[in-house]
Parts: sequence; structure tokens; C-alpha cells
Amino acid sequence: MATRNSSGIPESITKDLKLKGFKIHELPKTINHSTAAHGRRDFYKIGLVTGDMTLRYGDKTLEISDTVLFFVNPNIPHTVVRQSKKRNGYAFLFTEAFVAGRERTEILKSSPLFNSEASPVIQLNKEQAAFMTGIFQKMLAIHNGNYDYENELIKNCIEIIIHEALRIQPPQTGPLHKNAATRITGQFMDLLERQFPIDSIATPLRLRTAQDFAKSLAVHVNYLNRAVKEVTGKPTSVHITDRIAAEAKALLLYTDWSVADIAYGLGFEYPTYFNNYFKRITGFAPNSLRKEKV
Repeated sequence: MATRNSSGIPESITKDLKLKGFKIHELPKTINHSTAAHGRRDFYKIGLVTGDMTLRYGDKTLEISDTVLFFVNPNIPHTVVRQSKKRNGYAFLFTEAFVAGRERTEILKSSPLFNSEASPVIQLNKEQAAFMTGIFQKMLAIHNGNYDYENELIKNCIEIIIHEALRIQPPQTGPLHKNAATRITGQFMDLLERQFPIDSIATPLRLRTAQDFAKSLAVHVNYLNRAVKEVTGKPTSVHITDRIAAEAKALLLYTDWSVADIAYGLGFEYPTYFNNYFKRITGFAPNSLRKEKV
């Protein structure tokens, strides 16, 4: 029997996430009536599922039936309640670092994965389901193969899924939030993500503190902090710190920028400040991470 961690995710899956940054797997066709623990995860998830279930996502409760494509953002607490013993489909999980390199495009930042205002569930008709099934099967074949550029192909598949999802269900323009806390949290998360990736030290990171974001959103910082903590379970400062650290890792691993340039690009006045910050957050000195390719 596969062992599971506290989040209910099999260790075989979390091991792949740590080693490769992603995991694609086919869902078991028969499963006992079960509920996944409510909470956040440290990975993004795209699922293609046929079956009955209930998805509690942030402050929303969504009933799912037939075939759907759904997106899970790790910043939004969620619960999956499976209502039927039979289901089929695929799940693709990946970490922030997997998509945090220079190849990220605007389509990813505007997608349901990064836009907290978008609906996480998209109903598919027979033709759309067949198309998506082909993409997930392709990713599974890539994952099980020996191709040297596996990561690039997987990222291309992600973009195809995102494009198709946005074509099927364009972003809504009306109010999507049930309360003000969720609305301001969504605005904060979108504003945070829109700052990345950092392309040049000539345009360094502008918003780096909760006060910066509160001023930009025209709200009091205490209100912003309460709202973000209420909706996501994490303080505003933690979201900011985690995102800056993820971008720093991407710059260290996927560019030839000097540590000093990375520091300036991320808005640090002196490289020493960045070195101390990065080591405190990750446990590694910047140069050590780059050398060891952690």
C-alpha cells in the first residue's frame, strides 16, 4: 500500500515533484469514497477527470460531473470530495520552480493557474475531452520516456492546455467574488504575479512589502494583511517572500546573471542584503545553489 504524507498525497508522487518539479499520472479507475484534506499544497495541479465530485475551492463549493478540466492554485485552500467509486482521468502536478524560469509567458500569468479570479473548473464536451485526453496521454508518454528535452515538451503541453482552456472558457469580466476579503486577495495575488519574470535590472522589482501592495491597491495595510491571511491561510509577507525567492532561484539556475545583478533586479539595494535574505529563506547561499544546481 502506498504511503501518504499529511496532505494525503502518495509519497511516490511527492518524490517525483521534489526530484523533477512535476508529476503526471493516470487516476485509478476505482476508488473508495474519500475526501482529501482541506488546505493548501506546495504545487499547482491540472486535472482532467470524468466522475462525480465536489470541489471546495477558497470560499466556493463547486459540484463536478461528467468530464471537466480543473486547475488548483496552491495559494487557495481546497478540498476534493469524491462522490462516486468510479472515475477516470489524469492529474498533472508541478512546482512553482518548474515554471519560474525565463520561458514563462503572459499566457501562463493570465491563466486560471495564476489568476485567482478565474473559475477553476471548465466543463468539456465530447470533442474537447478527447483533445485534452490526447494532451495528457502525450505528457504521460513523455514522462515515461527518455527524451533529453522532456521538461521543454512538458512545458509546451502546459501552454497548449492553457490556451485551449482560455479558448473554451474566456476570462470573465464581471464580479466573481463572494466577499471583499476574497476580492482584495485576488487583486493582491494578481498584482504580485504580474511583476514577474524579472527581465532586466533596468526595471527592478517595484512592490516588495505589504505596505507597497496596500498603497498600490488603495487599502490600509492591516486590512490587506487580514484579508490575505483569512483567504489563503498565509500572511501577505510570506506570499511576497516565497515569490521573490522562487524568482531568485529561477534567475540563479536558468540565467547567467551575476548574483549582484539578480540582487538589483529583485530590488535589493546591496548584494549583501540579497545574500543574507536568500540564505535565510532557502538555507543556501546564492552561489552555492547555482554551483550545486539544487
